[in-house]
Amino acid sequence: MPVDISLVDVAPALADVLLDAVAHGASIGFLADTDAGAATDWWLRALRADGTLTWVARLDGAVVGVVQLRLVAYPNGRHRADVAKLLVHRRARGLGISSRLMASLEAEALRLRRWLLLLDTETGSLAEHLYEKWGWQRVGIVEDHAAVPDGELRATTFFSKALPA
Repeated sequence: MPVDISLVDVAPALADVLLDAVAHGASIGFLADTDAGAATDWWLRALRADGTLTWVARLDGAVVGVVQLRLVAYPNGRHRADVAKLLVHRRARGLGISSRLMASLEAEALRLRRWLLLLDTETGSLAEHLYEKWGWQRVGIVEDHAAVPDGELRATTFFSKALPA
């Protein structure tokens, strides 16, 4: 299989962003024992996944943020997509990076006629409050849905957003 050098170059940097989030307790699908190799391997697979678009934010040349748009492949869901892995490294928080990543994602979703977006996040997290601020609508909460890095189960809030035409 040919190696895409750009993916090989960016995956370790994205792994660093992911591990920073995990180290600070974010419930993003990974536990505290995740190491750099496993995180890099995950990103290499995620970046190559069919139907997944990824935006990477850089600050002074360094990767500091990421977000993914996962297109629904079912014929009855071609109007929607899932938002995943909105992550900003702690050293770059408070600079509006997450807002710009989401604005880029939403613009591309509209261009692709994916006007209904869905996501989930840990209930009570800073991210939950950001999504509400950005106009996302709370769909519901599922108790004990996902574990935080230390393994404790926590509630997850599900959101949707219908983008304006």
